[in-house]
Amino acid sequence: MATGIPRRERRPSTSAPIVDIQGSVGPAGVSRPKHRRTFTGFGAGEIKSVEASIPEPQREAWLKHKTHGFKDKDGFEREVVRHVETTLARSMFNCDESAAYSACSLAFRDRLILEWNRTQQRQTYNDSKRLYYLSLEFLMGRALDNAMLNVGQKDVAKAGLAELGFRIEDVIEQEHDAALGNGGLGRLAACFLDSLASLNYPAWGYGLRYRYGIFKQEIIDGYQVEVPDYWLDFNPWEFPRHDVTVDVQFYGYVHKTTDESGKAVARWEGGETVKAVAYDVPIPGYDTPTTNNLRLWSSKAASGEFDFQKFNSGDYESSVADQQRAETISAVLYPNDNLDRGKELRLKQQYFWVAASLYDIVRRFKKTKRAWREFPDQVAIQLNDTHPTLAIVELQRILIDLEGLEWDEAWNIVTNTFGYTNHTVLPEALEKWSVGLVQHLLPRHLQIIYDINLFFLQSVERAFPDDRDLLRRVSIIEESQPKMVRMAFLAIVGSHKVNGVAELHSDLIKTTIFKDFVAIFGPDKFTNVTNGVTPRRWLHQANPKLSELIASKTGDQEYLKDLSHLNKIELHLKDAAFRKEWAAIKHANKVRLAEHIKTTTGVEVNPSALFDVQVKRIHEYKRQQMNIFGVIHRYLTLKSLSPEERKKYQPRVSIFGGKAAPGYWMAKQIIHLINSVGAVVNNDKDIGDLLKVVFVEDYNVSKAEMIIPASDISEHISTAGTEASGTSNMKFVLNGGLIIGTCDGANIEITREIGENNIFLFGNLAEDVEDLRHSHTYGSHTIDPDLARVFEEIEKGTFGDSKDFAALITAVRDHGDYYLVSDDFHSYIETHALVDEAYKNQEEWITKCITSVARMGFFTSDRCINEYADGIWNIEPLAVEPAS
Repeated sequence: MATGIPRRERRPSTSAPIVDIQGSVGPAGVSRPKHRRTFTGFGAGEIKSVEASIPEPQREAWLKHKTHGFKDKDGFEREVVRHVETTLARSMFNCDESAAYSACSLAFRDRLILEWNRTQQRQTYNDSKRLYYLSLEFLMGRALDNAMLNVGQKDVAKAGLAELGFRIEDVIEQEHDAALGNGGLGRLAACFLDSLASLNYPAWGYGLRYRYGIFKQEIIDGYQVEVPDYWLDFNPWEFPRHDVTVDVQFYGYVHKTTDESGKAVARWEGGETVKAVAYDVPIPGYDTPTTNNLRLWSSKAASGEFDFQKFNSGDYESSVADQQRAETISAVLYPNDNLDRGKELRLKQQYFWVAASLYDIVRRFKKTKRAWREFPDQVAIQLNDTHPTLAIVELQRILIDLEGLEWDEAWNIVTNTFGYTNHTVLPEALEKWSVGLVQHLLPRHLQIIYDINLFFLQSVERAFPDDRDLLRRVSIIEESQPKMVRMAFLAIVGSHKVNGVAELHSDLIKTTIFKDFVAIFGPDKFTNVTNGVTPRRWLHQANPKLSELIASKTGDQEYLKDLSHLNKIELHLKDAAFRKEWAAIKHANKVRLAEHIKTTTGVEVNPSALFDVQVKRIHEYKRQQMNIFGVIHRYLTLKSLSPEERKKYQPRVSIFGGKAAPGYWMAKQIIHLINSVGAVVNNDKDIGDLLKVVFVEDYNVSKAEMIIPASDISEHISTAGTEASGTSNMKFVLNGGLIIGTCDGANIEITREIGENNIFLFGNLAEDVEDLRHSHTYGSHTIDPDLARVFEEIEKGTFGDSKDFAALITAVRDHGDYYLVSDDFHSYIETHALVDEAYKNQEEWITKCITSVARMGFFTSDRCINEYADGIWNIEPLAVEPAS
């Protein structure tokens, strides 16, 4: 480079784009026009007065031309053809499966809209307390099949589509799963929405409308590769509400003054504004006209999509930069937070979502013209994990800064409004944000958090004057380097109820991570609501043949609304025809899964083999690594046997599925090892069908609906005391599969319900885990000999470059084996041998399966919702007229 020429520094891109234009480029005093904002809906008083003011002729005209949903096959076909020809601008000559899906969805959507509108009007008119469920994930799955079943018109659709030239299965297959979640947290939220609607509770869900979801998982050379999930290309199930927008503020500063009366007033000023736009999704209840609402927020630049001045001055990239930066907020679920900018985006996401949701909730309440003290009588807000905890601070800010309430009155409203569901006992999974980041992004909220903490700690000191260390232990601000805001502690202090999601989990949080709070608030604040699943999706939709068979023995499908009716099938335990049909349904489900595996992976599996399944988020505590180590042990055992001895072994297919977080390197290595073992085992001629290893890529709800009904045994093998509940364990048993699992989460309650003879438990108990970890670190730590043999084989390079898997081995051998893989390995292998033995006696196996299903009535999300409604939310279902 020539001397004397100044070096050009690259411009930073961490904040608003830098532009060279100085001064205004428009007429002085003329600003951009602001969007006029309107809101949908009326308050209870308004709707009554508007209704009374409509002239009779006008009312007659509306009623005369009122829309009606289709009632029969002809009506359905008419709607489908109309949508093909008008909405989609196609005809019978170019209507493919994709167009048939679109038209069929629109026909059902039209029908749902009518019930949806009536439900919202009925709830507004009734003016009763409403629940708002805040969840960062809603793992909804496919909507069309669910809508068909819930409104009871799937047979009509099947016949109508057949007459129009389509198979209903092919049409349903066209739908992309809504990419609004990742794991059990999001699926639980979806089950809860289904139950809330089915039980006629007035409720709304609030979440984020992710444009790309978490990611679409592809397996390339055995590795997970993340690609965008373009699920929103066509989504007939959402309604943009461009008139429902909220301006959400970030950054800036706080200006403190005193008003005429001498009261301190804080104003949050400056910074950046992003616009939240509402998208509504109808949530139909089963066998009821109630159709609730899920409102999702999408982010847009407050300044509009396009800056004409910047574009005209030649700054083309900057002209859309505001929009691009705003849209990143709702682009991806759980952006990688290994980087500081990723952490900031996550916190931005969380505040954006809760600020928009609370603005909406408060606006709706203010329409009722009630006094603020009645807010908790009209509004219940449930925090699904710590992600929405900022809602506590935001409501306090709204009440004291915007509505002018005194601190104590506002805080009393806040604490009586919120409930908090804790989903983990892992300390590292409890969210914390650095004080510096919160101060930078949300300066007013940090001040309020400090005030909440001050008043809380003062009350603790008064109650426990002799325990100074208690203040440090329970402080919302962790005095670390850097200082951190402990979101779980904030959620506890700001809620009137805290619940765990299984009995063991609820006991553990009270005796471990939150025991100090139990001493402060008393045990009544802490409660348990064991998770459940909706039988409509996880039996009726996922396994229709089994659902029909069960209905033939219970007398009707009433068991889908009252799952306790399942116990009637135990009376038919010795019915030979029933047992034979049960086995045939399981085999057919296994054939279907085998065909999917062949199509997607090229691996041929024998449907007569035992299908051993572990499908869930990939995480060390869920111990997929122990499962694959066990598979290697099985492979080595088979290799050591003679061909004659091998014939005595039970053939087995080990099926894995699940996504690793993009920044979770160890979880990605587990996926790589599973695929590397599969590449060796599946091509070993000596082994043949005796063992196959399959990884199903891009595991989602639709794949779960195919995998779960095909399972013989499913693995729920988390280190005891780490899995809060689990819900996939319930889904597997509900579909006639058995469990191999640890005494963890809901496995314990499942065992109590179905009986110890019908579940395969192994491993150490939760109360022994800490002692074992301590002895690993400070005493001796001997690796199980069978596991050491597995490690030797991996290190020999049998399954590829051993360096790729060194971290998985050293985590167990050299770094304390935090998840007790070695301690539980011998028990795990022995219990799998018991599974093999039990499976050989198919008559006894079928008895176990039928008995287990018959006793699963407790694990319905309907029971959960009724428990929440009675014990936490204090809401009542609304009476409705029977579905027409």
